[in-house]
Amino acid sequence: MKSLGAEIVSVIIDEFGKDELLRRLSNPFWFQSLGCVLGYDWHSSGVTTVLTAVLREVVDPSVTGIAVCGGKGKRSTLSLNEIREYGSLYHLSDEQIQRLEYASRLAAKVDNAAIQADYALYHHCFFMTSDGNWSVVQQGMSASDSTARRYHWLSEHVRSFVDKPHEAIVGEKIRQLALDMTSQDSEGCRNVSLDLVKESVGRVKTDLLSLRPKNQRALTEWMPEFKDRSPVLQTLSMPRKINWDAVKRAYEFQPSNYEELLSTEGIGPGAVRALALISEIIYGARPSWRDPVKYSFALGGKDGVPFPVDRRSYDEATQFIRSLIDKAKLEGREKYGALERLKSMTTV
Repeated sequence: MKSLGAEIVSVIIDEFGKDELLRRLSNPFWFQSLGCVLGYDWHSSGVTTVLTAVLREVVDPSVTGIAVCGGKGKRSTLSLNEIREYGSLYHLSDEQIQRLEYASRLAAKVDNAAIQADYALYHHCFFMTSDGNWSVVQQGMSASDSTARRYHWLSEHVRSFVDKPHEAIVGEKIRQLALDMTSQDSEGCRNVSLDLVKESVGRVKTDLLSLRPKNQRALTEWMPEFKDRSPVLQTLSMPRKINWDAVKRAYEFQPSNYEELLSTEGIGPGAVRALALISEIIYGARPSWRDPVKYSFALGGKDGVPFPVDRRSYDEATQFIRSLIDKAKLEGREKYGALERLKSMTTV
């Protein structure tokens, strides 16, 4: 798997350049297809974690000009240190490195807090080039049904971290209700949330308490037939915990826009949700509650689906691509043309 992955990546970089590899990684269908070609489970969250781990091992930062930072679990926390390490390797300026670190932090913050659909991030992979461009592939897991959701980002198309920043969000399930503060429909709610924090911490607390009367009981207790079909009542669920120290920091900082508010240390899902609900219920600035979520085998799958991995074909494919690269380096681009002609003459 590593050998074949290394050869495929090598062809893409040699033929189309580093930025094209970032573009393809940010395409969820290409990413999934690459995982399937390498033999990973098409239906499994492991495609994301294993494929990015393989890329991390086979992509040599000093040779390719591309570095793979972060990963699954604790490894994801290393991404900022690795960004600085590879930034130094590529002789990027401090300002460029800081922008990359900011992108890594904000991409994770957005998908953990600005979008709330019951998916907690446990995997964050940051791809960066020697030119300072980047792509993010990260994944969250739902505690309620153990399904996964993958988020794709590409620096080339990010104009704002809080207004439609993703290349794609893919998953198996669509939630009936999901708070999406990155939707254009949430712009008014973002503005009111920002105004609330900038006015005073006490104002936020007062508004929140007014929506949390003691001993409040849900109407669905007397409406069992609507218990599982009441989006309005489900929507109005306040978070139990809010980091008030973070809200105070935001007030003292006086952020100029919602992105700066979200980037404030400690502002997490609780604060984002509370501000969104206050904005909607009291001030009529409704956020988007619409879930933003929107392959093929060649050599078999490691779990035997749809058939066991054909190791002989695997090795032959790897050797073929390797020989193609070696000959192309000697004889030029016409060998890639030969590959295209070969494809047109074969059938699957």
